[in-house]
Amino acid sequence: MIRCAIVGCGHIALKHMEAIRALEGAELVALCDTDPIKLESLHARCGAAVFTSMHDMLRQMPEIDLACICTPSGTHARLAETAARAGKHMVIEKPVSLTPQDGETIREAVRLSGVKAAVVHPNRYRPAIRYLKWALDSGLLGKISHVNATVRWNRSQAYYDQAAWRGTREMDGGVLMNQAIHSLDLLLWLFGPVTKVQAMADTRLRRIETEDVAIATLRFGSGVLGVVEAATTVYEHNLEESISVFGEHGYVIIGGATANWIKQWKCSTMTQGEIDMITQRVELDPYGVPGHQRIIEDLIRAIEEDRNPAVTVDDGIRAVRLVDEIITAAGRQEIHT
Repeated sequence: MIRCAIVGCGHIALKHMEAIRALEGAELVALCDTDPIKLESLHARCGAAVFTSMHDMLRQMPEIDLACICTPSGTHARLAETAARAGKHMVIEKPVSLTPQDGETIREAVRLSGVKAAVVHPNRYRPAIRYLKWALDSGLLGKISHVNATVRWNRSQAYYDQAAWRGTREMDGGVLMNQAIHSLDLLLWLFGPVTKVQAMADTRLRRIETEDVAIATLRFGSGVLGVVEAATTVYEHNLEESISVFGEHGYVIIGGATANWIKQWKCSTMTQGEIDMITQRVELDPYGVPGHQRIIEDLIRAIEEDRNPAVTVDDGIRAVRLVDEIITAAGRQEIHT
């Protein structure tokens, strides 16, 4: 039995709690948050022991095996170091950190302690994305010419105003770090490292320190060209999250308000029956097993099998570094209200 603790009891902690509950061989034994209201709210749902200090929790409950770090992004490095020094395995919410340097601090702490650490990039487990990965690995689309990742979402001013840390450079980051980070992770996972970045970013509508809209063009090491469009300024609701891949033998477009549905799949190296089967399977179950559950389950298996988890700290750092490169290419001085 892997005994788990959740550090940070905000909205995302619910997904961790539900994932742990759904897994055989995992038990939620402790909760930690400096906000007693958030702490009590989650405690009412699960009854685990409660703490307002991570140090107190680790000292009083040495039996904890795994810590889910669900706090504001700017605190991840410090808390991960604390967990690593205590010999605790970790699931770290996205982004792994707000800077590549902090990510490397986490990586070194994990290496020195010998613990396992996974980063929450659950979009890799969406059924449609898994089929796309299979098609690319199988070479069914042939040579890829270009790809497009789009996040056209709404985050109102009220969303940013609900907590002082939201929208800040020190604790939260902007649309690239907070919303589009999953799309960037998918691009890196599917197409490999990026060798060139050109970009523009701005703060157009929200009163925040960071960008609320960004557009970037990428060149991957393989030669594939890419376009990224990300915004939290879309009027009223989340309009679209999509990834489109164009190759010499066809194209795949996965979209919807969240990238869970196959919108187009054309491929000359597949029969129409094969394409219809994939599309129908996704339509029947577009979400699949929740990504948080898959990530925590994989980490538990990685502990048992003494292997790296499927989504590593290095993976998390690569996504953060790409955000940093896009913002640098855009020119921080150009981000204004």
